[in-house]
Amino acid sequence: MAKYLSQDWLDQGRKLAESQPERAGATAKMQYVVTGGPDGDIKYYWVLESGKLLDSSLGELPDPDFTMTLSYADSVAVQKGELDPNVIFMQGRMKVTGNMAKLMQLMPLTMSPEYKQLQEQVRDITEYP
Repeated sequence: MAKYLSQDWLDQGRKLAESQPERAGATAKMQYVVTGGPDGDIKYYWVLESGKLLDSSLGELPDPDFTMTLSYADSVAVQKGELDPNVIFMQGRMKVTGNMAKLMQLMPLTMSPEYKQLQEQVRDITEYP
């Protein structure tokens, strides 16, 4: 088990994602900001290239395509599959800044059966404080 939002959690998730198929156009540098957690605010990022997760690490990217900011409670509910990220975005509970078109290009990826299976695998290795 890996503690949610730890570098170990990001590393294990990246390893699980190695089996994801290539997807043309699914390329982005994504910055996440999770606020109000037990360890304070956490920043981490993903670098996605043609559907492959090349990098994921705690910290900040100097030039993200977009940044998603949400509360710790909402991020846990999304991670557990209890809350749809599209819903909290539409409700204004997840703020997105930067290139919205780039974010929208990733929608087919997030709806794919392979990605949904990956989400389940990550849930299985995640420990919430």
